[in-house]
Amino acid sequence: MKIYLNGKLVDKADAKVSVFDHGFLYGDGAFEGIRSYGSRVFRLKEHIDRLYETTHTLMINSGLTKKQMSDAVVLTLKANKIKDGYIRLIVSRGDGDLGLDPRKCYGKPNVIIIADKISLYPAELYQKGMEIITVPTVKNHPNALNPQLKSLNYLNNILAKIEASHCGYNEAIMLESNGYIGECTGDNVFIYKDGVLSTPHLGRLKGITAGAILELALKMKIKVFEGYITRHEVYNAQECFLTGTGAELIPIVKVDGRAIGEGKPGVVTKKLLNAFYKQVKKDGVKYDL
Repeated sequence: MKIYLNGKLVDKADAKVSVFDHGFLYGDGAFEGIRSYGSRVFRLKEHIDRLYETTHTLMINSGLTKKQMSDAVVLTLKANKIKDGYIRLIVSRGDGDLGLDPRKCYGKPNVIIIADKISLYPAELYQKGMEIITVPTVKNHPNALNPQLKSLNYLNNILAKIEASHCGYNEAIMLESNGYIGECTGDNVFIYKDGVLSTPHLGRLKGITAGAILELALKMKIKVFEGYITRHEVYNAQECFLTGTGAELIPIVKVDGRAIGEGKPGVVTKKLLNAFYKQVKKDGVKYDL
């Protein structure tokens, strides 16, 4: 495996950063998870744009233009001969001292790109659907840590993931501090009922895959709603599914012990999943191995 590290492709064993890197010490940095399908990087521009929005807010200058960053992603995929894979793109603030002050980070930001395979959930769950729960850990308040920042600080999500895992579940819903549905630990939440596809709007990361699903829904003449959603509405939905770069689109058939609809993946969910797989085959930056 070749890892992109600050402009060079190095062996996995040589891909190292300092223990004084503020990304390691404090989660001070940004990242993107990106997918490639059939030698096409899915929505690379959108991912790079979101990365640079995060680094702009964090006041981290990677030293690369958006085109240079995009080229580096493609370069890493080609170096590892990956046609269908997952890319983890990381920009950390770089080396500093043991204090919080980012002004004392004297080193340049570290830019790291890893291209590999990923499988978040067992394949059979995409056929029969997955069960999830709501966990006690609520999402960070948006005025404390804006959900649009895709930062390296994922402790909030990890705490919720621990709760889900200890209860025997792969994924969990996290509520907002006001009690409304936020998102799952790593995925966006969607419900469908009476011709309307709904997803939380406030207090969630605007997922790239979620955006693609909303576009496909509109093309299918499905009404779309983005706003406040309660657990009661989730329990009584006809269909439910999650989206994410790693998860793609996975059906949910039971939430907090309540069967969703008929307790199996719904017709609309299947249509959107099939449409999504068709979309990724033609939507993306093409590269040759």
